[in-house]
Amino acid sequence: MTTAPQPSENNFGRIFALLKQSLQGKEMDFTQGSMRRAVLLLAIPMMLEMIMESVFALVDLYFVGHLEHGSEAIQTVGLTESVLTIIYSIAVGMSMAATAVVARRVGEKDPVAASKAGMQAIVLAVIFNTFISIAAFIYATEILKLMGASEETAVLGTPFIKIMMGGSLVIMLLFLINGIFRGAGNAAIAMKSLWIANIANIILCPLLINGLGPIPAFGLTGAAMATTIGRGIGVLYQVYHLVNGKGIIKVKLSYFQPQYEQMMALIKIATPAIFQFIIASCSWIFLAQLVATTGGDHGSAGYQTALRLMMFFMLPAMGLSNAAATLVGQNLGAKDIRRAEDSVYMTAKYIMIYMATAMVIIFLAGHVFISFFTEDQQIRQYAAEALNIMASGFIFYGIGMVMINAFNGAGDTSTPSWVNFFGFWLFQIPLAYLLSKYFNLGPRGVFIAIPVAETGIAIAGYLLFKKGKWKTIKV
Repeated sequence: MTTAPQPSENNFGRIFALLKQSLQGKEMDFTQGSMRRAVLLLAIPMMLEMIMESVFALVDLYFVGHLEHGSEAIQTVGLTESVLTIIYSIAVGMSMAATAVVARRVGEKDPVAASKAGMQAIVLAVIFNTFISIAAFIYATEILKLMGASEETAVLGTPFIKIMMGGSLVIMLLFLINGIFRGAGNAAIAMKSLWIANIANIILCPLLINGLGPIPAFGLTGAAMATTIGRGIGVLYQVYHLVNGKGIIKVKLSYFQPQYEQMMALIKIATPAIFQFIIASCSWIFLAQLVATTGGDHGSAGYQTALRLMMFFMLPAMGLSNAAATLVGQNLGAKDIRRAEDSVYMTAKYIMIYMATAMVIIFLAGHVFISFFTEDQQIRQYAAEALNIMASGFIFYGIGMVMINAFNGAGDTSTPSWVNFFGFWLFQIPLAYLLSKYFNLGPRGVFIAIPVAETGIAIAGYLLFKKGKWKTIKV
């Protein structure tokens, strides 16, 4: 006589099977079947992917924070990351365009058109990045000074920012190719490329920063070298899976020849998407500069430390929200508007649970995390205050991310751009300036302005999503 399996055993088996399938690295059709299963199959590798992206900044921050000029080094890493957000904006904007078009073509069951769209996106991204990276490399020192860094910090950080900006093409390709894979429903490849890049970075960071045997100690510059090499290895892994011919997306040389209609279609989606993220990035750059001028080097280093920790918790949520983009794109391609809408609400439900959990963890243990990155008490004090204030809006951050990714997945990149313009430039920046300067709150005023503005953006995004213009977008 056999004993029937217990419910807990069945649940564990289903969870394990779901986890295994999500990590296999195969393109999937998300236009049918269980919606909950579809969200989780995409969300698991996407969250793990973004966890790895957040580890990049934390690894650099940890090692450079223990250098002789720790305060200046932390500030340089933070300010450089703020400048790199311009590159990230272009990369994410192009990635969103690629995801939207590739997902729509996959939903329409047209893999050739999906492949052509992906290759044309790569061509456009390389062109965009070339001009920006060259200019940033030439004016590296001036950029750091413009961001509010002291003369000493700017001089110390020049080699770091030159390497990071000069090698920014790998950042661009890492984001973009992952967007192509996500549009095709293969989030696992995107995740694995970040894991490989991060493992390389974790190994190379201590070697190149501190030196070992015949390897000299490059200090702060070594952190930039390690990160750039690590990301380059991740891109090579992506390229291998693009050209091996086993997936939906195929690579042919003819697909790289400029195709006017396809390029214009991508540019039409990518341009507002790029501005969407540039608007947000410029806001963060202004806030970083405002903290640096009102709080000095210690205030700036504390803010940058808190920001890196906050992003560590938020990037997995961004990965989860990316699931909405793929699901909306594929289901609109399959002409199933109701399923596209339902996928957004289910993703929002999961992200609220995650963000609420992250908020509690930060409130209880944020000071412990901060202590890993610096021994300077003044930096710790600023970082703890910034982290607690900014984390108070986590649930609204999550809702806003899902709504924005839903618009982007539908190809409606203009709506989030306007939401960001009003939310960041016409509300967050003036509020931060008033609180920090006029009301003499200093850096604290900047910290307060962040969750207040993000809450407004989340509410606006939800109301516009309910209005439903995104359902009519053609890509």
